[in-house]
Amino acid sequence: MLVASPVRAQQKAPRIVSVGSALTEVFYALGAENLLVGVDTTSLYPPQAKSLPQVGYMRALSAEGVLSLKPTLIMATTGAGPASTFDQLKATGIEVVILPDRYDYDSVVKKIEAVGKATGKVAEADALIARGQADMKALSNRLASTPNKPRVLFLMSMSGGAPQAAGRDTAADGIIRLAGGVNAIDGYSGYRPLTPEAVIASRADYILVPRQSVESLGGADKVLDQPAIRQTPAGRAGKLLQFDILLLLGFGPRTPQAATELAAALHPELAN
Repeated sequence: MLVASPVRAQQKAPRIVSVGSALTEVFYALGAENLLVGVDTTSLYPPQAKSLPQVGYMRALSAEGVLSLKPTLIMATTGAGPASTFDQLKATGIEVVILPDRYDYDSVVKKIEAVGKATGKVAEADALIARGQADMKALSNRLASTPNKPRVLFLMSMSGGAPQAAGRDTAADGIIRLAGGVNAIDGYSGYRPLTPEAVIASRADYILVPRQSVESLGGADKVLDQPAIRQTPAGRAGKLLQFDILLLLGFGPRTPQAATELAAALHPELAN
């Protein structure tokens, strides 16, 4: 007598909370967004991500908000916190994966690999990594042909007092280096307000700002008209570069695009 073999129970799809804009972008780039049950408030790209339930700002998460979504996996970067919240989440037995948030392309690769493994999209992840690495290699080859490394002053915020400038160990510093520039501020790490004297002393060849900051100030002329900026080489030449902040500083799957576009702006000689 033939006996029917038991039907293997299908494994339930994971319920994933993504904390960090770069990670959320990776889910969408791999076509795995259907596994997301929640994201943090920095996850603004692609626009569809904003329709997902939100668990709060990535650096100020509460365990209750995350657990309310009944996740089976929480993926975050090292910038997320506070640490006490993640201790609470780990204590529940839910799998928590924390990925490095360094500002280089290797860390982007690690994010893509981790999401690909967690979602069963390994082939898609490998293909996305291969495309990104090819784009970064092509950019590196182009930059090798020019010895010019312009000094770039990145200003995060320019309203309500002294402008906040990016020093070492920041996403801005990382993307400037990938694009073949030099950060004009290297005396400190992180973001700090700059005095007018420090702006002048930066000797910046280019001023780099988020497009959102320029719009809030009322246009590029409002930025370039600031007395200290007018006394830099960038101010005198009107060299102000505006970029979408998530594209520029995200260090996610669009980083090759951001680095290539910034390099083209910093090195117009490469267009010939």
